[in-house]
Order: sequence, then structure tokens, then C-alpha cells
Amino acid sequence: MLIVANKILVGSGEYLENGALLIEGDTIAAVGPADAVAARAGSGVERIAFEGTVLPGLIDAHVHLAFDGGADPVAALAESSDETLLSDMRSRAAQLLRSGVTTTRDLGDRNGLALRLASEIAQGTTAGPRIVSAGTPATPPGGHCHFLGGEVAGEEEIRALVQRNLSQGAGVIKAMVTGGGLTKDGPKSWESQFSQEELAVLVAEAHSAGVPVAAHAHGTPGIAAAVEAGVDTIEHCTWMTGDGFDFREDLVQKIVEDGIAVCPAVSPHWQMLPRFFGEERAQAMFELVRKMADAGVKLVAGTDAGVQRAGFDGLVPALSFYAHLGLPNSRIIDMATSSAADALGLGDTTGRIAPGCRADLILVDGDPLEDLGALKAIRAVVTEGRKVDLSA
Repeated sequence: MLIVANKILVGSGEYLENGALLIEGDTIAAVGPADAVAARAGSGVERIAFEGTVLPGLIDAHVHLAFDGGADPVAALAESSDETLLSDMRSRAAQLLRSGVTTTRDLGDRNGLALRLASEIAQGTTAGPRIVSAGTPATPPGGHCHFLGGEVAGEEEIRALVQRNLSQGAGVIKAMVTGGGLTKDGPKSWESQFSQEELAVLVAEAHSAGVPVAAHAHGTPGIAAAVEAGVDTIEHCTWMTGDGFDFREDLVQKIVEDGIAVCPAVSPHWQMLPRFFGEERAQAMFELVRKMADAGVKLVAGTDAGVQRAGFDGLVPALSFYAHLGLPNSRIIDMATSSAADALGLGDTTGRIAPGCRADLILVDGDPLEDLGALKAIRAVVTEGRKVDLSA
């Protein structure tokens, strides 16, 4: 496939004007001036002339395909059999793909269903983005998301759960370091759930297999413990305490120095947060994300799709949150492409338009560096070198 376009995003905030890219199989074979690249294409190659912008496929770094995004996703999960749930997850994966998401990270499911779905997609029998799945997240007995089946008590059970997830093909290990709002009968969001020693064992077990660790952490003590344990990404990172927030600049500096990525997992409906948390508290939460951005923390885009009010087509609306904070469009796009790919350990294969990278692309009208809303005007999605049927 040969794509000739007015603009091709080839670096952070960098366009190739009037360029072309050549796809061979599932890989980008060449990128460069239109005439030079077109000369490499054989006569039988499909050719697409496009007047808009070509970007890397988007990455949603935090989803839960097992949840339905409804008013009570936990109840809906409990009422579904595994086969019904897997069928629903296929539909959600297809929705992600049609919205321009060609890679996603599923950070907690039930009975390895996201791993089964990832295998189907990799084999080409189901439509969807490439899935980096955590399998079952680790949580203490009665802890956050205990209903997913990952309850562990003590270091041996932690090792066993990590090994089980790895044996099933997990590409990331998820630790529920603090409580969370989705688990009504569990610890509060700011309360820690694991000892420092337990977290160290979990991280060591995952890292020994070359697999990164994602830490769900709202409370500041939990964030500190996750950083000390050497996790690779921190999810949410809201700096909560029992009576407010405790933003620690020393911890932020260590997050930057250690190269830990932070995924705030912003809802597509982030504008509604003042209604639920109160104007003052919501604005304080917004400001903490801005402070992390200003400090140089590597932020990556994710939506927590599947939890309440978070559907599977909401990545672009969620990105508007960062524009609201004043981040430049180039950095916001990086958060959903190259920076996210790096955080997922896929920086050598996706998130960029370069020879040798997987041919995961979106074609949009307009110029997203000037107007982020152009990302909504998707005209084509390409995954592994194949065009996606957007009408399905």
C-alpha cells in the first residue's frame, strides 16, 4: 500500500509535507518525498492519495475491556458468563479500533479473557487493536477489584499470581497498590494495600521475565511505595490523602529521574468531574496533573475505558483535558502515540511513522498540531498494514 498525503507526522511536532509512505505486509517500508517513495512501489500496489494528515495509530494505555462503561460495571460483570463477556469484549475492541486506537493496554480482567481476546486479534480472527494485557491484577484479600480473582496474601501468593499471568501471555503486571472507588466495600482510594516488601517481590518477579509493572496508586504513600519498588508506570497518581492532597516534589523528581511514566487515566467526560468532586477539589486535581507535566513527568494517555461513564471511543475527547491544562498539541499527540508506545515497551515497533515500524496509522482531515479536534475527523484506520472497515 502506498499512501501519499499533504502531511505525515514523522516526529514530535514534525511534519513531512507532500510525502508518502510505503507499506509492505504489516510494516512501514519507506517514508519520504512522494516521488521518491512512489518510485519504489510496484505497479500492483494499492495507492491512496490523501489531502489530510497521516499520524501513527493512537494508543489508549489504560482500559478495562471486561467492564461495560455503564452505571454499575461491577454488577454487569458479575451477571455475565465468561462467554457472554468475551463476546462483549470483542465489540468493545472493535469500537476502540474504529475510533483510531490501534494499540491498547488492558489493566485488569477476569479469567484471562483479555489475553484470549488479544490472541484472537493477533491471529486475525477478531478485529481490534493490539492488546497488551495484564491478565488478573494483584490485590490483597478484599482489596480493590478483588472480584477479578487476583486476591493474594503474602509473598508466595504474589509470586504465583505473577507467574500465572506471565504463563498466559501477560505483557504487563498490574498491582493494585491502593484502594479505588470502583470497589465500594474495599479500602479507600488513598489507603495502601501492600507492604513495601510485597511490592518489591512483585516487581522483581515481573522484571526477571522482562515484563513491566503498572501500579494503580491514588494515595501519596502508595505512590511513594510504588516508586521505591521500581514500577514502570503509575496509574492515576492523584496524590490523595484522607483529607486532601499531598503533592511531594521529591517524589516527582524521582519519578522523572527513574523514567517512570504516569497515566492519569482521564475520563472522556472529565468536564463532569467538578459535579462529582466539587469545583474546588476537581480543580485541585487538575492542577496536580499540570504540575507533573511542568516538572517533566512523562505523561501517557489513557481513559480507564469500561469504568463508569467511560466508553471505548473516548480517547480523543479525553485528550482535550490536556489542552485545557495548556499542554501543546505536539506533546498531547506524543502522549497518545510515541510516549505511550515507549511506556508499553513497544517504542521500537509502534507509535511512530518510520521504516521498520508496524503499519498502524490513522488518516484525519485537517491539522491536529493546529487543532486537536482534527483527530475526531478520522477518514481511515490502518492496523498491521490493513485498512479497517469503519462502517462496521
